Amino acid sequence: MQIQFNFAHTDPSDTLETYARDQLDAAIGRFRDRITRIEVHLSDTNSQHKSGPRDKHCTLEARPNGMDPVAVDANDEDFEPAIRDAVGKLRRALTTRFEKADHR
Repeated sequence: MQIQFNFAHTDPSDTLETYARDQLDAAIGRFRDRITRIEVHLSDTNSQHKSGPRDKHCTLEARPNGMDPVAVDANDEDFEPAIRDAVGKLRRALTTRFEKADHR
């Protein structure tokens, strides 16, 4: 499973990449063989020079083998909670998608 990172209106961060990888591995590592790629998009909607409520945005897009992509997003005041929330949504969405596929 390949993980790609995209940063918009904020500086790239090895710390955030490591945090996101750890969160993804813990939450969906069991699906590793069923996913070709995950794209992580992190952005600061007000730009990095201004702050605002819930202006940190995380979008995750997973590409399961032979299935349509699954995308989720989350906003928060900081990137870590936005990542954590989006990862939880992705785990639930992939669990549902794979359970339905396995019961066909």
